[in-house]
Amino acid sequence: MHVTRRTVLSAATIAASAAIIGTPHVLRAALPLKQPPLPFAEDALAPHISARTVGLHYGKHHKKYFDTLNEAAKGTPYGDMELVDIVKASAGKDTDKKIFNNAAQAWNHVAYWAQFVPGGPKNPEGDLARMIDETFGGYDAFVDKVVSVSDTVFGTGWVWLTRDDDGKLALVGYEDGNNPIAAGRPAYLGIDIWEHAYYLDYENRKPEHIKAVMNNIVNWKVVAERVAAG
Repeated sequence: MHVTRRTVLSAATIAASAAIIGTPHVLRAALPLKQPPLPFAEDALAPHISARTVGLHYGKHHKKYFDTLNEAAKGTPYGDMELVDIVKASAGKDTDKKIFNNAAQAWNHVAYWAQFVPGGPKNPEGDLARMIDETFGGYDAFVDKVVSVSDTVFGTGWVWLTRDDDGKLALVGYEDGNNPIAAGRPAYLGIDIWEHAYYLDYENRKPEHIKAVMNNIVNWKVVAERVAAG
């Protein structure tokens, strides 16, 4: 399943979805939005993602999304919103593409780093394992599906574990910074397939990067908690 910019639903037409990260505090002005600290040392994901890649990815690319969003949102209604609400409210609005792109990428990366917090199980367990087995035919098939879905994304983008129209687990490819919450769906696990996420370590071997991430550094407790939350 492949989602492009054109298929992202307008925020005015989507049902509100539970925020996976944080709870909005709508009564206070949000700007300037602050990039959360990296929840682990830069070398904690090595050798699967190197300290150099983490440093550049977090310290340059992720930071830039927050910096650009803070500047673009000044003097707009978005200036009083929390990050997740900016993503939802700006989705599908041609006049606010810059705000949406940077807000979505800022949010995507907060979710991305949080799912790698060291110390959790390296494989799905319990209800999550059962759901993956039922939906994808086993964990190995699930990983292979992530790789195949990534190939449906032309250029930069993400593969997200979310839910389909029937409420079942689904893997969806999104171009650029698009994500499930912009379309009124939950976001459980995000695999970044922008080249800055892997090229220093894997060059053009994107499948190798995806398998290394899935099989070694995802904290499946975090993913299971997101799934259980809705």
